[in-house]
Amino acid sequence: MVSKVLSILLVEDNPGDARLVMEMLREVDRITPRLEHVSSLAAAIAYLDLQVPDIVLLDLSLPDGNGLASAGRIIDTYHQLPVVILTGLDDESVGLEAVHRGAQDYLVKGQLDSRLFTRVMLYSIERKCAELEKEKLISELQDLFQQVKTLRGLLPMCAWCKRIRDDRGDWVGLESYITQHSNADVTHGICPDCASTQRQKT
Repeated sequence: MVSKVLSILLVEDNPGDARLVMEMLREVDRITPRLEHVSSLAAAIAYLDLQVPDIVLLDLSLPDGNGLASAGRIIDTYHQLPVVILTGLDDESVGLEAVHRGAQDYLVKGQLDSRLFTRVMLYSIERKCAELEKEKLISELQDLFQQVKTLRGLLPMCAWCKRIRDDRGDWVGLESYITQHSNADVTHGICPDCASTQRQKT
């Protein structure tokens, strides 16, 4: 089986816990980890401003962070990144609350094993990809509905030249208006009535 290379940012200030995670990463299958370790929220933000890892493993007990506040800052600022929370046995409920606020999952440090670690990371990345795709689709549908809405209602049209008055009050050609307010491309042809009229003139 070909391993998937994952770039991982580990945000953990406890050296023992950091070593535990590093040892666990050496044992995982299906992935080849490329790990970057920082020990503070400020260092994590500085790194993420320059690099885009595949996943962030975030401890909630940082010297310059405060539990859910630090998690929320990472999750909200770097919305495109999947974040997995690392918690202790005594704050598992906080990890669950972080998931409710946008983290993809959480891991309890005292209950880690390589198989669980692998599954959580891969599933978190897949879920985030699906989430971003859903958001993109919703945005595209909203744009489409807005375009449809724009073309509803009464359009001021000159009875002689057939130009349209746009939202700014300018009179523009019908073709230009359709192109600007929809995804339609205007093509040209001759309808049967016009073709018949033209033949009669000649």
